[in-house]
Amino acid sequence: MTVRVLPPNLVNQIAAGEVVERPASVVKELVENALDAGARHVDVTMNDGGRSLIVVSDDGRGMDERELHLAVERHATSKLPDDDLTEIGFFGFRGEALPSIGAVARLTITSRPPGASSAWYIRVEGGRREGPVPAPHPKGTRVEVRDLFYATPARLKFIKTARTELNHAVGTIERLAMANPMVAFTLTADGRDRVSLEAQSGDLFDVRLSRLGAIMGKDFIPNAVQVSADRNGMRLTGYAGVPTYNRGNALAQHMFVNGRPVRDRLLQGAVRGAYQNFLASNRHPYLALFLDVPPKEVDVNVHPAKAEVRFRDAGQVRGLIVGALKHALAGAGHQASTTVSQAALGAMTPGMLPPRSSRSLFSMVQASRAPLNELGFAEGQARYDDAPTAVAFDPGPDVAAAEDYPLGAARAQVHETYIVAQTSDGLVIVDQHAAHERLVYEHMKEMLADTGITRQILLLPEVVDLDEALAQKLASRAEELAELGLVLEQFGEGAVMVREVPALLGDTNVQGLVKDLADELADLGDTLALQDKLADVCGTMACHGSIRAGRRLGGPEMNALLREMEQTPHAGQCNHGRPTYVTLKLTDIEKLFGRR
Repeated sequence: MTVRVLPPNLVNQIAAGEVVERPASVVKELVENALDAGARHVDVTMNDGGRSLIVVSDDGRGMDERELHLAVERHATSKLPDDDLTEIGFFGFRGEALPSIGAVARLTITSRPPGASSAWYIRVEGGRREGPVPAPHPKGTRVEVRDLFYATPARLKFIKTARTELNHAVGTIERLAMANPMVAFTLTADGRDRVSLEAQSGDLFDVRLSRLGAIMGKDFIPNAVQVSADRNGMRLTGYAGVPTYNRGNALAQHMFVNGRPVRDRLLQGAVRGAYQNFLASNRHPYLALFLDVPPKEVDVNVHPAKAEVRFRDAGQVRGLIVGALKHALAGAGHQASTTVSQAALGAMTPGMLPPRSSRSLFSMVQASRAPLNELGFAEGQARYDDAPTAVAFDPGPDVAAAEDYPLGAARAQVHETYIVAQTSDGLVIVDQHAAHERLVYEHMKEMLADTGITRQILLLPEVVDLDEALAQKLASRAEELAELGLVLEQFGEGAVMVREVPALLGDTNVQGLVKDLADELADLGDTLALQDKLADVCGTMACHGSIRAGRRLGGPEMNALLREMEQTPHAGQCNHGRPTYVTLKLTDIEKLFGRR
């Protein structure tokens, strides 16, 4: 067997295996070339999912005869002017895309630079080149790719259905459009418009949000908070959804490095870290983050597809993202997603309420009309086992002023679980347990960071029986638990004795708290410090120290809870990302009853 140099066309076909994975890969490379050329309008046409035809036209700088001739040569590029791979300022810089496409498809390029008397045309089919020759064409470039993979038939079996391939191409264009809101994009597929995004103008944050809303959905705009932070020459900008605006997968998380869409585990892990206090592990936020770093601090030359990057200081990047997201989410205050209210309204069907719900609503209305006694209960209503499903309370003399608060004035408690408050333009329904759980949790975090969690000594120490292994695990973490306000010690082989609990928890169920914490620690393992899992441990404690569902509250208690929610960051969701309250506008309620 003799060592030999492979023919140029075979080299290009091998390169195409990495660069041209599917039709969407072709679209990506060609649209990126258009953006590198300074285009302000990029139009894409596809037939049969891109298998039979892909056309990308732009109004960029264009190429003259010499440049067009070199453009289809392997490793020929205009995008490394100083031959410095540490200073990459363009998308395409390897010079592989066009020759790779030309090696596996029928490629034609027509291009005209500004001021040129004529455009130039070149054709490459299966690696064979014709031209360039003069041709009519306006300023800019048109690239046409027909019969993709005709020269490598084995690759055709890996192409999915036309719909699947088209969806991949749509996603590719939309991601590039997110990072370039001042560029117009269109995609026409088999004669139908699939993408139509107008060029935006104005402040970058405003135009970016408008573009994100057009791609990620109109609900993203009212439910996103602005992200902006700088650190050591790096800048992070973008928008992140409030925790209650989430979904079951990470497909709505978009991250960009120096304008390049990337899939990076470091960035994804930083997002999970920032949201871990607010979302269950199987829920994911909506967001679009744009990280700008000095070119020397990041390597984008890891893979030909350029979807992966490597950072010189990964820890610094992670810290920037986590800190910026947490700061932005804290600035959202008690805001909950508007989609929560929309879902609640969507679940209501006028005239179709079940009998029990009808009686509950009637009871609430009747209670609100009954005179109130000194304890805040409607006259004639039983107070305990035969309590009604809804109880109205005297809102007090300051109700008019209270209605001007964001969460309004408490009017009633329904099923001893939900607080109904009246605002100036509607009503708010609050899950009292979920809301108070978040408040206790935020107070615990604040105290831990400040002076430490205040403890209260139990009048009688409480012994909790456990599995021997769990008892030993708790005892081994006694010092760390004491920092969190829980003082315990091993008591025999299968039990622990609790002497002090966090004062914030009040009259808590010590048995349930300790058993839940033991299960939590069993999942953590022995090597992870509790400080690293603070959200889980404090969340478990907060759950046991919160106002429980089924507890009767008085009017002052309910209003105090509402006021505290308004002043506490992240009070719009519990520790698992579920909403703590739902807002219903008066106009929406009137629509339910046909008044509008």
